[in-house]
Amino acid sequence: MYKANDARYESMPYRYSGASGLKLPAVSLGFWHNFGTNADYANMKAMCKTAFDNGITHFDLANNYGPVAGAAEENLGRIMRDGFAGYRDELVISTKAGYYMWPGPYGEYGSRKYLISSLDASLKRMGLPYVDIFYHHRMDLETPLEETMLALTDIVRSGKALYIGLSNYDGEHMKAAAAILRELHCPFIINQNRYSIFDRTIEKNGLLTAAREEKKGIIAFSPLEQGMLTDRYLNGIPDDSRVRTDGRFLREASLTEEKMKKIRALNEIAKQRGESLARMALSWVMHTEGLTSVLVGASRPEQILDNIAMTTGPAFTDEELCAIDAITFGK
Repeated sequence: MYKANDARYESMPYRYSGASGLKLPAVSLGFWHNFGTNADYANMKAMCKTAFDNGITHFDLANNYGPVAGAAEENLGRIMRDGFAGYRDELVISTKAGYYMWPGPYGEYGSRKYLISSLDASLKRMGLPYVDIFYHHRMDLETPLEETMLALTDIVRSGKALYIGLSNYDGEHMKAAAAILRELHCPFIINQNRYSIFDRTIEKNGLLTAAREEKKGIIAFSPLEQGMLTDRYLNGIPDDSRVRTDGRFLREASLTEEKMKKIRALNEIAKQRGESLARMALSWVMHTEGLTSVLVGASRPEQILDNIAMTTGPAFTDEELCAIDAITFGK
């Protein structure tokens, strides 16, 4: 029987999600990769134990995480039954709906029918009566925003979610959604968006500024750019890398000589700071004002421990931040 580490809360920093009362760990565990039907269950469980034993209280999923779609939620349900059920009140579990999940006109986007049906199916797969955070996974410019936001509100009122989040929204649409949710007294507390040294989209599309103005949290995914911001590819592409074994998320064509030059230059800054490139990249995301947590993926428990270590890294100097920007933007 699994017994969690008694010292699990002693070193992990926790931050409020915007102006809400919910705190999230600086590092959260994402189930996007390595929790599907093609992954080893014993390793999944070991990663969850390692995460929780070291203060990671937030597990993040979506209806379509796999492969196959739904498999990550099913495996989370199995993990909960197999040792974690007694710790449910200490965990923040989130899931999402918005991307393609089943055939036909009701299997994706932001209609009331899709969102409510999807969450019902997610809860069944996980064996849970509720999730802590339920996200609309992407903007839907065809469905009236009021319909989507009312569906999210009614999900909270039904007791199937405690808080609402928005994912992959830009600043303009997030603010419009926030205004509706405020009128409905719905606890919208967080935005989930891609953010890294290489991907500054939320700075360009207004989301970062809007989240600060609305006092909503931000949780960043892909902070390591699918492994580019690690030492994984510094000396070429390994045969067992995701590029070679699964090209859906990182393609070999993305690792151009120009990109590799930037990665090597960033690695030199990391060396000067006395840390790995991955740790510096995570620390860089975490230094952002208003950021609540960083979502990390892992293929083995040791990677989780390495990611947690970034919470104790040195602060950035202005010179380092300027040098990182100069490399990133080719200045």
